[in-house]
Amino acid sequence: MSSAADTIFALSSGGLPSGVAVIRLSGLQSREVIARMCGTVPAPRHAALRSIRDRNGDVLDEGIVLFFPGPHSFTGEDSAELQIHGGRATVKAVLAALAEFEGMRAAEAGEFSRRAFLNGRMDLVEVEGLADLIAAETEIQRRLAAEQASGGLSRLYDSWAKRLTHARAMIEAELDFADEDDVPGSVASQIWDDMHALQQDILNHLAEARVGEIARDGLKVVIAGPANAGKSSLLNYLARRDIAIVTDIPGTTRDVLHVDLDISGFAVRLYDTAGLRETEDLVEQEGIRRAWLSMAEAHLVLLLSDDPDTDWNALAGSYSGPLLRVSTKADKPDRFWPAGSADVIISVRSGVGMASLLAAVGDYLPDLAQGNALALPTRRRHVANLVEAKEHIARAIASGGAGLDIQAENLRLAGVALGRVTGRVDVENLLDVIFSEFCIGK
Repeated sequence: MSSAADTIFALSSGGLPSGVAVIRLSGLQSREVIARMCGTVPAPRHAALRSIRDRNGDVLDEGIVLFFPGPHSFTGEDSAELQIHGGRATVKAVLAALAEFEGMRAAEAGEFSRRAFLNGRMDLVEVEGLADLIAAETEIQRRLAAEQASGGLSRLYDSWAKRLTHARAMIEAELDFADEDDVPGSVASQIWDDMHALQQDILNHLAEARVGEIARDGLKVVIAGPANAGKSSLLNYLARRDIAIVTDIPGTTRDVLHVDLDISGFAVRLYDTAGLRETEDLVEQEGIRRAWLSMAEAHLVLLLSDDPDTDWNALAGSYSGPLLRVSTKADKPDRFWPAGSADVIISVRSGVGMASLLAAVGDYLPDLAQGNALALPTRRRHVANLVEAKEHIARAIASGGAGLDIQAENLRLAGVALGRVTGRVDVENLLDVIFSEFCIGK
């Protein structure tokens, strides 16, 4: 059975074979195991070349060994690294040797980061940022994840939590120490301007949730339009490979296909959908239903048509979100597109208009040039808890007639909701704050 007291180990450097493989250890037995397998333990945070042996003394490999005493390690526990040759047999032999020690076991998924969180080395937002940093595929995703993994967003939330704690402390001071000479009257009234400001700060932050979603998960762009309008050809052109089957037969695309692009450092996920038309084919009907569903969930729809006389409003149907009207097959000599008949006119055969199309899509990407632009809520749980915190602050402000105790309770609930974002839902020591503000009990 897994236990938090176990010393854990895992291959942390990815797929094999490789030039170098890194095996990490974390837990109380890290020092002892390194001493037994490598002869001596290197000085903390200093690399040393050692022979790595199993319990019988047989040499498994020669590699670099590092030791990190807790609490100054990634997990907050005694930790170590074995940097060995990345052959499959070598790694397998070292992992097997580690498993032979009593109290040692292979780490579970994410367990190193979990221990870092439990030992106070990282909060939940930083843990999520680290996971996003590992998975980042574009520059914006990397920057956003690095900001969160380094604690940038956590510092913002911690500053809000301190403001809530201070407000509650002032209210408690007025309730519990009103007859003390050191506590001026109506102290609590001094904090409500800040609570109004905090409510607005959270509201402004929540307004950036859509930007955070696009920066982390990508801009969702759906290609829609009638059958044979060139949707699959456009997808293949932008992907620079054949993703979708292209034929002159209507109804070829029956499911939603997608490809990921990198535009200006942002991830852009492009979806190809079934042609919008009336059909008796049950499978195609399902594809068309999914096409409309994808459009409803899109950040942007590229509505394609190869007919110069297209009624774009009729073609868009019930969709009312962001839309680019794209006329296709501009290379056809028998077609004439009047000025203003579409937002972009393209040909995937000749490449005409493709740069303009990509530029138009790029106009829908958020501007992250500002200094604090990466302090964004990126997950639904962030948004849900921030909304709850804002609502509790609003209730505290609105419940002035119900008494300070009711207002203090609403602020406490706001702090709990905010604490759930970072995982720091602790009992605040309000008296420490009060003592720092006033000379109570001197």
